[in-house]
Amino acid sequence: MTQRRNRRAGVEDRWRKQDGTPSANDGKGKRWRARYVDDDGQEREKLFDRRVDAKAFIDEVTSAQVTGSYVDPAAGVLTVDVVYEQWSAARGHVAAKTAKTSASAWQSRVQPHWGSRRVGDIRSSHVRSWVAQMVASDVGVPTIENCFGILRQVLGQAVEDRRIVKNPCDGVKLPKRLHADRGYLTHGQVSLLAETVDFRPEVVRFLAYTGLRWGEMAALRIQDFDMLRRRVDVARSVTEANGLDWGTPKDHERRSVPFPKALADELAALMVGKRRDDLVFTDSRGSVLRNSNYRSRTFRPAVAACQVVDSGFPTITPHDLRHTAASLAVQAGANVKALQRMLGHAKASMTLDVYADLFDDDLDGVAEALDEAIRSTAG
Repeated sequence: MTQRRNRRAGVEDRWRKQDGTPSANDGKGKRWRARYVDDDGQEREKLFDRRVDAKAFIDEVTSAQVTGSYVDPAAGVLTVDVVYEQWSAARGHVAAKTAKTSASAWQSRVQPHWGSRRVGDIRSSHVRSWVAQMVASDVGVPTIENCFGILRQVLGQAVEDRRIVKNPCDGVKLPKRLHADRGYLTHGQVSLLAETVDFRPEVVRFLAYTGLRWGEMAALRIQDFDMLRRRVDVARSVTEANGLDWGTPKDHERRSVPFPKALADELAALMVGKRRDDLVFTDSRGSVLRNSNYRSRTFRPAVAACQVVDSGFPTITPHDLRHTAASLAVQAGANVKALQRMLGHAKASMTLDVYADLFDDDLDGVAEALDEAIRSTAG
């Protein structure tokens, strides 16, 4: 590292000498020069029309150097393309499905807009404008979230590498998701659907009463079940993305999920003749039960048949049974924290954001409890 020069930062008048006489630069270019020495000992300068602006710049640089937050302006010349490659290389292992989603978001909307831009030139106003453009183009909120998330993480890498002072994505608000009718099933509708599917009815009941994601269910092995305590240990997941990708559950959180006693017998029947490390839910050949096949060949026709019998039966997918599980759990008395643990959400705030509508009745309960407390005090 170059030795820092023994020179104080300061502001100089390019047009006048120290004795007040005109210099050779009199009237040429900007008058005021802000000079400082960076963290590598290199002398830097920036020109200004007004002395007050030059002084403010020097004060800002000096303060940043003292607090350790100084970032060399020249460090921000790298483009988003370059930083993206660095960020991608440093990510380590991610699930194949996640990697595919990220690559699609980058290639379709992030790289075309930001790839050639210098990270040091990007401002929060630019990011807000980009988000607004996507909203105006009727881009779905989940897609906007994915694209914004990629940009935020890439620019976060630039912050960590001290190429920019702060992330321009910080403070940028995204449009809120408008949750459509989730199609919560009643207990009766769960039974109807399970009786109507022509293969693996246990899948319907298990998903509807545990809330597991499809990939988590499909990865379950005999050894993951504690039949006495009626608990299932969710530690793995399998997803379809250019084949089968085995990994950990979403958010990498291992959890123990209860299942009702009513499911115990049919789950035990699925385990007969299998070894501890065999899969519980399989296709007709004993292989991984794929969501795509089950949804198109079994689930969708069964839903259509249920709608003939029950005009109020919603149009749902296997994943929507997770919402049903949340609804039935809340009806059974589960609070937000219990539901979070059951569903494997990283934070309770995420659970409340997604399922706030399920807790509306709690407000009535609060009012009734307060009324009772007031009456008992008055009496």
